[in-house]
Amino acid sequence: MKILLTGGAGFIGSAVVRHIIKTTKDIVLNIDKLTYAGNLESLKEIDQDSRYQFQQVDICDASRLEHIFEQFQPDAVMHLAAESHVDRSIDGPSAFIQTNIVGTYTLLEAARKYWQTLDETKRKNFRFHHISTDEVYGDLDGTKDLFTETTSYAPSSPYSASKASSDHLVRAWQRTYGLPTIVTNCSNNYGPYHFPEKLIPLVILNALDGKKLPIYGKGDQIRDWLFVEDHARALYLVVTQGRVGETYNIGGHNEKQNIEVVQTICKILDVLRPQPKAQSYASLITFVKDRPGHDLRYAIDASKIERELGWKPQESFETGIYKTVEWYLNNLEWCRRVQDGSYQRERLGVNV
Repeated sequence: MKILLTGGAGFIGSAVVRHIIKTTKDIVLNIDKLTYAGNLESLKEIDQDSRYQFQQVDICDASRLEHIFEQFQPDAVMHLAAESHVDRSIDGPSAFIQTNIVGTYTLLEAARKYWQTLDETKRKNFRFHHISTDEVYGDLDGTKDLFTETTSYAPSSPYSASKASSDHLVRAWQRTYGLPTIVTNCSNNYGPYHFPEKLIPLVILNALDGKKLPIYGKGDQIRDWLFVEDHARALYLVVTQGRVGETYNIGGHNEKQNIEVVQTICKILDVLRPQPKAQSYASLITFVKDRPGHDLRYAIDASKIERELGWKPQESFETGIYKTVEWYLNNLEWCRRVQDGSYQRERLGVNV
């Protein structure tokens, strides 16, 4: 199968590319604009494989997209390209509207035009898989409620509102034009190659540098944590075996308060990289003013994808977070190149 994958230099996208190239015989064309979060170094272990191609493309560029569809002739699209950081969306929502809404519309139209040119068999087998987030649902009031595939949308941030908009566009293109689409909504991902502005890598790297570990509010926000490689397996199952027009929620079955996550990381670091005088990294925890509109609890009901496609996460939070901390300790050079910006400057041909 030939898969056109958008955003494949990002955190989740690169995990999906690595999974496909390493475990299947499929061909992948990765298109990515290479914004600050796009890092081709996350793909070094597979970038010489003959079944992998990369092109630097903005998904808002309709003519480039149409040319790519015509030349590559994909059997499926996996759409992961997105602006995804809530804090950045609060400070500057414009990029989120442009990429997540306009970009998704542009990609849908390019895919629809291409799909209409296919013969009957290829039209029937074509898939447009849109990868989204559980944040489109807003937050949960109770401690036992779960997001299902039919939960009403109630986004709280410019980021989640833009992703909700893109979800609606994808479903409308299926309902109106018959484009064979599938939507997935996932919980919080973590694991190797995560951009250091996100909670888990930020805490690991700040701790190693002896810096404060900032926690919003009281740290009582609850998230369902999904190991990124488990997510990659799920996404491939959906694009190859999922039913057209359906939505699948993908969760890790690991609800944790943010403060629990940080404390767990500190305990692992205390063992793997102890500080002088055996002082715990937890002493670096500090509480800061809460984020505007901060949702309290997300939790996914992932029973549909387990029931229909046989997927469930292989990693518990305990095993996944240990592997994650170990990976960062063993790949500090990758982290430092992201932190100092050299991964971008070298890509642009700038001396560092």
